[in-house]
Amino acid sequence: MREEYKKEERVIEQTEQEKDMEIMKSLMKTKRELETANKNFEYAEEELIDYYTYQIKANQSKLDYLVKKAKNQKLVRNMLEAIEMEQGNAS
Repeated sequence: MREEYKKEERVIEQTEQEKDMEIMKSLMKTKRELETANKNFEYAEEELIDYYTYQIKANQSKLDYLVKKAKNQKLVRNMLEAIEMEQGNAS
């Protein structure tokens, strides 16, 4: 039996601004996922009710964490607007 090893890649440090952008992007993505789970829950059949309940609870917990983290880092509203503009240009 032969073992294969994957070469480790070097981790590149992010600037504070890049870290802040990642938090805001994660926040917006999680919010969309929560909205989707809520909509799917409305039309879920018996077998999927528990699944969507779990998704809603998990996404809400993640969203609460990210909002708290953003508040602690005092991220400005302008970052949110910049990300929304960036996503609008990508579409």
